[in-house]
Amino acid sequence: MRLPRTAHTDRPWRVHEIADDFTVEDVWALPTPGGPDDLAWLVRQTAEGLVGGVKGEGLVSRALFAVRWKLGALLGWDTAGSGIGTRLPSLRDRMPADLRQGPQGPDLGSSPFTSLYQRDDEWAAEMANKTVHAVMHIGWVPDGSGGYRGQMAVLVKPNGPFGTLYMAAIKPFRYLGVYPALMRSIGREWQTNASRRRTH
Repeated sequence: MRLPRTAHTDRPWRVHEIADDFTVEDVWALPTPGGPDDLAWLVRQTAEGLVGGVKGEGLVSRALFAVRWKLGALLGWDTAGSGIGTRLPSLRDRMPADLRQGPQGPDLGSSPFTSLYQRDDEWAAEMANKTVHAVMHIGWVPDGSGGYRGQMAVLVKPNGPFGTLYMAAIKPFRYLGVYPALMRSIGREWQTNASRRRTH
């Protein structure tokens, strides 16, 4: 379920301290019911998905990702010189000492994302290319019925007018193809791993 931006901005997340000049693009309630200490499982699941590659379950979603990566390769959007540490400094440079010295989060391998920090109730990772600097924020929140669930926010800082145009152009495809498939995939994987969580 898509949520209003205030579902992210009204919570005292630490990410506000380092990404206050980013726009909250999307906020989603994740189909991941659990207990108060289950964020670590969601982070692990998300990290495994990123390292393993994008696995959209629908034809439309797979086609959209394939087109995006082909365009990126053709136009040089995702080259090594366009990302964190080259075109842009990492948001780790903005982090206060307690976040820098705390757990960084999982190693995301060759995926476009790099973990920034992980706490008991939130995890943030960043990526950048020639179009945008983005943060994926996963929070763990009460679900209103005595349990907890994940909440994902995507924060973006477009790279100039082209980045802004790019984000506007892909918006309908994200909502029609990418996000619905992603939510189904997250929920299905969460249910598959339920027995593993119960035994730990």
